[in-house]
Amino acid sequence: MRFLFFILFLFSLSSKAQVAQHCGYDFTSYFVLNVHEAGKKENIPGLKITIINGLGLDLLNINNLYSWTSAGKPLTFMANYKVDDKGNRITSDSKVSKERWFFPFAKDNYLLSVKNTFPGDDFSLKVEDVDGEENGGHFKTQIVKLNSFNMYVLCSSKAREVQFGPKMNRPIDIVLEKK
Repeated sequence: MRFLFFILFLFSLSSKAQVAQHCGYDFTSYFVLNVHEAGKKENIPGLKITIINGLGLDLLNINNLYSWTSAGKPLTFMANYKVDDKGNRITSDSKVSKERWFFPFAKDNYLLSVKNTFPGDDFSLKVEDVDGEENGGHFKTQIVKLNSFNMYVLCSSKAREVQFGPKMNRPIDIVLEKK
């Protein structure tokens, strides 16, 4: 009889251990930015967007403290891009029948991957027009305060928690002005 209880005890422990499900985005969040000109909906291409500290300096990802990628480099946003059915990046000369956004939740926006524990309230964004006329005009550099509630928390227990504040999961809207 003791042996039967022991087996049932082990079975109950193993079934509880299998409940936790993980996905490729566990422990990862994203900041998504919609950067456009007043009165227009299209994102402005060719911008340099970085996270800065209180002194206005680029925030470095030392020892992957803030993000799982780009160790030792500044936290810089990238433009989302389209891929084919096989997951290969589509270039301007690619001919494909089906295409999709690599990060479907971000669509045609800028994005940056950070850890779920990223202290967004402590930092700001710096949006710079580094290519001038190539993107339609010279835009003024803009500093935008970040908030932790602006992060897209993907498929983790944090995404299911009840949180206080305006949890949005939508892009941060940034309107740039021409110089």
